[in-house]
Amino acid sequence: MSGLAKYLLENGCEVSGSDIKDSKYVDKLRKLGANVYIGHAEENLPDDCVVVASTAIKEDNPEMQKAKRLGLPIYHRSDLLAEISKQDKFFIGFSGTHGKTTTSGLASYVMDLAGLEPSFVVGGIIPELGVNSQSTNGKFFVAELDESDGTIVKYAPNIVVINNLEPDHLDFYKDGMKSLLATFEKFISNVKEDSIVLINKDCEVLSQLHAKKVLTFGLDEDADYVAKNIEFNQDCTTFDVYFKNNLLASISIILRGKHNVYNALSVVASLHQAGVDIEKVKKHFATFTGMGRRFQKVGEFDGITVYDDYAHHPTEIKATLSCAESFKNKRVIAVFQPHRYTRLKNLWNDFLNSFSGVDMVVVTDVYAASESPIEGISGADFVKELSTKLNVPCKHFAGDMKAVADQLFPHLENGDVVIGLGAGTITALGKELFSVNEGLANIAN
Repeated sequence: MSGLAKYLLENGCEVSGSDIKDSKYVDKLRKLGANVYIGHAEENLPDDCVVVASTAIKEDNPEMQKAKRLGLPIYHRSDLLAEISKQDKFFIGFSGTHGKTTTSGLASYVMDLAGLEPSFVVGGIIPELGVNSQSTNGKFFVAELDESDGTIVKYAPNIVVINNLEPDHLDFYKDGMKSLLATFEKFISNVKEDSIVLINKDCEVLSQLHAKKVLTFGLDEDADYVAKNIEFNQDCTTFDVYFKNNLLASISIILRGKHNVYNALSVVASLHQAGVDIEKVKKHFATFTGMGRRFQKVGEFDGITVYDDYAHHPTEIKATLSCAESFKNKRVIAVFQPHRYTRLKNLWNDFLNSFSGVDMVVVTDVYAASESPIEGISGADFVKELSTKLNVPCKHFAGDMKAVADQLFPHLENGDVVIGLGAGTITALGKELFSVNEGLANIAN
């Protein structure tokens, strides 16, 4: 929502809105001229405006109730993004269960540094640019396309990238992969005759999708775009990209893990199909440090390093923890905040098998995200079963992130690596750990 608001402000629109708390996103919008209220109240809403809301905003929200009472036009955030994407620009849309934030951010970043001035709206802050959206006069528009609530069917990109598909958001997709595939089938059926759909060939389920013009990418030799000669080095990963068996480019990235080879490969393929000169953008792949909250180092204290990661799906957790394998001779402590009761319930067994290769697992209370609790589905219940599967300490720490940090701190040792995992308030873990350490230092002095 903040990215869309910023995009509107840059196009001369008057923007106001509300949020439940202040944040860096709110601060940036205010500096651009937005009027942002903290807390939801009907007096926040002007009597003559267009209302844009996300799925998280419920019908009983006082601002929504006032808008309906006044007969104001109400749009979902996806409607606004769809309208923006219909501007006279070449639209590249990144989708899939995993990687869409990283790929949309990476594509925007390398084009921006190459002087192509892309417009974009993505789902996280691009650290080197410090923004999650921008509006320019350039030819290209890049967007992250969210499938969580089915609204992805509203978009019609010139190039569609589908990184992968796995069961997720099962509170919405009641029939699992069947309904998820049906949604993506409808989505790609909406694209124009000359649009291109780029599909990860190594994700078997994607072979069930049908589009007018499909190209593939992957590590499979039969893919149209193939990453070969992959080398995972201490400070970078390198690989060659072949298109139709011809060398297209040699790429170097500083992102860790095989999943980021797929991410970079899909970006190369999409930009190549968009007519971008890969020679102009390829050097910038090596300076992209990743999106905010994607294995992001948040700081160190007393030899302890803390990372923050948005991973909230079993596959994402496995990918993030595989990156931690490079921490030789260090204890790795995973702190997992389950996101939504329904997700924890529906993917319970997959989550149980996601924490190999770590030295300790801490599970917090579930971040409800407006859901009601489900009996037998809790952080404590999960730890009880996880303890029977892992030969490492597994603990449940209840309470808010300050309480979690207070309970975790005594277990930490010099040289430890702490990785926070989840899409909720777990992002505050690093700040709270630093606060505990600072408080103890003050007492000692």
